[in-house]
Amino acid sequence: MDILSITLIGTLVCALGTTLGAFIIINFKKTNNILMAGIIGVAAGLMLSVVTFDLIPEAIETGGLFLALFGTLIGIVFTIILDSFLSNFEIVKKYGKHIKTAILLILALSAHNFPEGLAIGVGFTKEIKFGMELAIVIAFHDIPEGAAVAAPLIQSNIKPWKILLLTAFTALPTAFGAFFGAVLGNISNIFTSICLGFASGTMLYIIVGELIPESKELFKGIFSTISTLIGIILGLLLVSYF
Repeated sequence: MDILSITLIGTLVCALGTTLGAFIIINFKKTNNILMAGIIGVAAGLMLSVVTFDLIPEAIETGGLFLALFGTLIGIVFTIILDSFLSNFEIVKKYGKHIKTAILLILALSAHNFPEGLAIGVGFTKEIKFGMELAIVIAFHDIPEGAAVAAPLIQSNIKPWKILLLTAFTALPTAFGAFFGAVLGNISNIFTSICLGFASGTMLYIIVGELIPESKELFKGIFSTISTLIGIILGLLLVSYF
């Protein structure tokens, strides 16, 4: 399969997965704080499962514990700096703190989607069937990520079509990853492991520092906690069977 086709497949797979996740969330609408607390809680749990049971183990398997931990720490530090920097942006002042959470998620998922694209590109160079299997798995993984981005955007009263566009935008790094994966055939395990660790670190900071507290703030009761636990279980099932 030619490089252009591999790149297009990688882009479409990620865009479809994230956009579908956002579409599902948009159709819930912004009805009340209990519902939004549940949606954000489930999204946080799903992402936590993907990071804990998929990304970090894959990073360790690819390059070892040290490289995975190194990438994770870089991702956490990067997101802390970015979090502080975004607080002064006019868009955050205009739309509220929820937009900051969404921007952090978009950037984190973009970092996450690059190594996903690498995996697709390398997979297709080895065997078309293997590449397609990876693409399908990644598409399913991207559904909860799209939902996680859409949930805080709904709270910011942004138009649905803009939410869909922003979530689809996170697929662009997948295109670059798929292209480089197809060109190089086999990416350095060191580079891939650090990329996966970096994505894990950014997502972990956002889950713990933004999504879970936001869910708790929207509804003080136990429902937000239960929602997060449901998300973790659903994410574990997703990672295990897809």
